[in-house]
This record gives sequence, structure tokens and C-alpha cells, in this order.
Amino acid sequence: MDIEQPAELTSYLYQKALVTPNERITAQVLTGGVSNRTVLITRANHEQWVIKQALGKLRVKADWFSDPVRIHREAQALQCLGALAPTGSVPELIFDDVDQHIIAMRAVPQPHLNWKSMLLQGQLELQHVAQFANWLGLVQRNALAQPQLKAQFADRAFFENLRLEPYYRYTASRIPKAAAFLHQLIEDTLVRHDTLVHGDFSPKNVLVYQDRLVVLDYEVIHWGDPAFDVGFALTHLLSKAHHLVKQRAAFAAAAQHFWQSYAQHVEGLFGDLEVRAVRHTLACLLARVDGRSPLEYLSDDERQHQRDGVLALIQAPILITTMNELIERFVHTL
Repeated sequence: MDIEQPAELTSYLYQKALVTPNERITAQVLTGGVSNRTVLITRANHEQWVIKQALGKLRVKADWFSDPVRIHREAQALQCLGALAPTGSVPELIFDDVDQHIIAMRAVPQPHLNWKSMLLQGQLELQHVAQFANWLGLVQRNALAQPQLKAQFADRAFFENLRLEPYYRYTASRIPKAAAFLHQLIEDTLVRHDTLVHGDFSPKNVLVYQDRLVVLDYEVIHWGDPAFDVGFALTHLLSKAHHLVKQRAAFAAAAQHFWQSYAQHVEGLFGDLEVRAVRHTLACLLARVDGRSPLEYLSDDERQHQRDGVLALIQAPILITTMNELIERFVHTL
């Protein structure tokens, strides 16, 4: 079944008794994601759901495959994160169909905006950056008080398949100068079992509603290394500092603000987290130009510039150990 076909989706909802018989439903395909079919439906009572169906082959140029069963990991996350995250920042799960690999969640009310789109248009507000950082710090800290989550999210197969392989291993195969750095980082990441990790903590997975952030997409959530989320998130702020030249200083300051806001929640909890977060940031900055899912807004020249700058930092004789130093030196290379 293809939920992007309105007749098929409507028939499915009727057959499963998920809506009332013969209820009038409108459907709108949502674009932008690469791993799922995603449709917004509006019911006769004006209630709106977002319905997601996992794809076996992701919508990118390179061959990239993943078991659609991963969608049910997201359903599990939606059910438990309400107790960990700020109120209203996680969508409500409506249903989880394990046969068709489909889930539905209550839609974020309109009007809302995608945070990535706002940032690319230069709409950068430090209060949004602080909310983004606080969400991550609170979830990672609060998860420690619920030890059952370690077993529930112990399987990291989807994280390896959708993050470590396409971002780190694939990039290592294309950039030999970074291979040793990336392979060592993979090994170091896989031995960490510290706390709950979102795994796709990016502005594209955030909606802004009434000036509050709502965080989406939990398919690769797992119990692992919290530094990965930090590096993944900072990569987006720093890559936009690269791309949006007139706001470079503002995005660099935002990256520092993110780190400071986040660090206050997890201080002393995860060992040498800052050093590992620096390494993940460098790795992700490189992977987002040479991995299986490069940032679409960077030009070829910008990708080359980012590649050269990150390689210089990785190969520098003195290792970078603090986030502020990394941010300053990365921006200096630009």
C-alpha cells in the first residue's frame, strides 16, 4: 500500500476502523523527508493527523536501504518521551500498525513553521536555539532516571544503518585522509551506553508553533553516546554559518549558545563528553558534504571549502578539546 495515494489511504483508514465509516477525509502529501512517505490528513471534525509509512529504500541518489520496521521504534519513543521532554514538545501517538509499518501522530496545529526553513531564510532567534539545546539536555539527563529505557532502546541496528554507515563509514570510503579518524570514532561511539540518543537531532525535524519547538522523527533513537546528538545538531548551525555569509557571526554565536545551554543540563554526567562532541561535530561537518545525505543548500564550492577546512582541523598537530575552540577555528577557516 502507498499512503501517498489518497484512495488507498482512505480505504485503509476505513478498513482498519481508524476513522468513522464513510467519513470525509482530505489528504496532503508532505515533502522533504527521505525515509518515509508522510501525509497530513484532515478529518471531518477538523482533527489533523500526520501519517508516516517507512520506506525500504530511502529517497536519495545513493543506494541506501533500511528495514521499515524502524518506524515502530519511533512509536515507542513517542509513548515514553512525554515524561522526559518539555511539555508539548513531543507529538501524541495516535496508532501504530506493525503489519503495514505505518504510524500516525496528532499534527502540530497551524500556523507553524519548519525551523530549518526559518534558519535558511535568516530567521535566527537565540531563544529557539536555547529551547533546542534545553530539550536535548533535559531528555538525556531525565532518561537516566528511567533505567528501563536502556533495555527498551538497546538495539542500535537502525542507528548504525542510518547514521554510522551512511555518514561516517561512507565518508571514510570517499575521503581516505579522514578514514582513520572516522573509523576510530565509530569504534568509540559503539562502546558508549550512556543515555537516550535522538540520532537525528536536526532543525529539519523541528516545528515552531507559538514560538515553542516541537521535536519530530525518532526512528534512530537508541541508548548510546549523547555526544553524537550534540555534533549532529551543531553541524547544522555551523554549516549555515558557512552558507549564510552575512549572518556568519550570528550563527557562530548561536552554536556557542547551544553548547552553553546544553552543557548546563549534563555537566558531570557523561565523562569526557565535550571532547567526544568536538569529534562528532567534525565528523558530521565532513559527512554532510561527502556522506550519503549531503546538505542540499551547500554549493559545490561550499562543499569543497567545508571539506578542506574540516580536514585541516582533523589533521592539525594539536587536537581541539573544547567546543568554543572548535567553533572559533571552524569559522576562521571560512
